[in-house]
Amino acid sequence: MIPFLPSRNELKASPRHRAEVELNLIPLIDILSVMVAFLLVYTTNVEIVQNAKGVEIPQSSAEVQPKQSVVVMITKEQLFVQNELIATIAEIRESKDPLIEPLRAVLERPLLVDETLAARTEELAVREITVLADKSLPYEVVKKVMSTCTAASYGKISLAVIEKEKPLDAAALNTA
Repeated sequence: MIPFLPSRNELKASPRHRAEVELNLIPLIDILSVMVAFLLVYTTNVEIVQNAKGVEIPQSSAEVQPKQSVVVMITKEQLFVQNELIATIAEIRESKDPLIEPLRAVLERPLLVDETLAARTEELAVREITVLADKSLPYEVVKKVMSTCTAASYGKISLAVIEKEKPLDAAALNTA
């Protein structure tokens, strides 16, 4: 009588021939820690201003960040205040008036004016507004918007820009 011999498949499946598979988590942990560090570094001190698809913002190298304020957005075709349509650029350019009256009316609404500042007229000049304008707009349109903001008692007007990337200083890297 011939003894029972295991087949090749049975030999491969036996525990002594099976290779142990281990999952090495160290590279995964390294990648995740680098991602967390990257997100922490690049998400601090960033003010988010809603940007429309139709606005291409110019670049700046200013060091001081603007405070939260009312946002006036000028696209290539329209003018918005806090995402509310005010006028078209064609209407603004056709008007001979140095001010944009619909814009002035919206800026003087009680909801946009801080209640405590509205009571003290001497402090109206410290109200801030941010103008987010496409860089290809004609100067006359931006000038009318800024003049209207000043006429509506906004004393501090900021122009929204994208911060230019600063070149790395090799000497500072070597000392660190």
